[in-house]
Amino acid sequence: MNKNGVIPWMKQQWRGIVKVRLKWVKNRSLDHVIDKETDLKAASLLKDAINRSSTAFVTAKSVADWQKLLGLTVPVLRFLRRYPTLFHEFPHPRWPSLPCFRLTDTALLLHSQELAIHQAHQNDAVLRLSRLLMMTNTRALPLHSLHALRWDLGLPDSFDKTLVPQCPDDFRFVKSPNGVVSLRLSRWPEELAVSALQKSNECGTHYREFRRGQSALAFPMRFPRGYGAQKKVKAWMEEFQKLPYVSPYVDSSKIDPNSDLMEKRVVGVLHEVLSLTLHKKTKRNYLRGLREELNLPHKFTRIFTRYPGIFYLSLKCKTTTVTLREGYRSGKLVDPHPLARHRDKFYHVMQTGLLYRGDGSLKTSGEQFAASE
Repeated sequence: MNKNGVIPWMKQQWRGIVKVRLKWVKNRSLDHVIDKETDLKAASLLKDAINRSSTAFVTAKSVADWQKLLGLTVPVLRFLRRYPTLFHEFPHPRWPSLPCFRLTDTALLLHSQELAIHQAHQNDAVLRLSRLLMMTNTRALPLHSLHALRWDLGLPDSFDKTLVPQCPDDFRFVKSPNGVVSLRLSRWPEELAVSALQKSNECGTHYREFRRGQSALAFPMRFPRGYGAQKKVKAWMEEFQKLPYVSPYVDSSKIDPNSDLMEKRVVGVLHEVLSLTLHKKTKRNYLRGLREELNLPHKFTRIFTRYPGIFYLSLKCKTTTVTLREGYRSGKLVDPHPLARHRDKFYHVMQTGLLYRGDGSLKTSGEQFAASE
């Protein structure tokens, strides 16, 4: 904001950029990550459900309808039986023909380690949750929207009952007239109103010029092979990058919704949301659920295919997942959070104890992991 109280980008909203239609290109490396973490997330959610259960087990009948909820392409019963190092099958005490599953000692060990990580890095979770709420119009989101994003944001299970009550100065619950319970910020933490893109540029002279309103911030781009060298694409991206950067934490109500500046603002909001996730990705439908609160246009999902140098849209596992390209290098997270590293360990146990459907044999014994801890 200058001396006259005018934000520099308010004067420069339209450039008439000529957009180029780009063909979607498959990325096998990122598709593999999504394929792997779909099973990882499903196993983790099942582990949490069993841990929450008053009986410390679930029945095959009680989880039969969870396939879509877990994002699985196979029945839940088959999935549970595939990972005996995590889920121990036994007959129901009253109905022997009903399969039941409880956590193995290995799974319980992994769970206790996960809880310790959540405890040690609780402040990180509070910051991520605060920043997400700061981007919304009302500084609040319905609990059901946050629960859908819980695993992606790295929040603990039942965070509304464990994490939130410990932070009364940061969050509070509110109920709308229609009965929907939302989580709202208790205060505006100005020190957090710095986006991931801004933080990544803080050390350069370019950022100092940006703070003075003299330049724009450019998004890191990694185009599919062949795209970056195309003259039309290169010219389009150069013009796009020259547009002023609008922080996702400032009021965007005065921006022309049909302008190029608004499109760059939308890119910035989606970039920031994905930056807040542990694995730099989430399901497209989860983002659609945040559309109104984040002040996104109706057809905002077109942004993902329009800017393939920033985002990757995957169709793996019968769903659509959006990934931030800069978050990965050679199929691995560039800067993994401790909880993401623990999830890699969790997945390793899943794989080493994978039950082969052919002969029912185990690849290796999961108990070796527990003994090595």
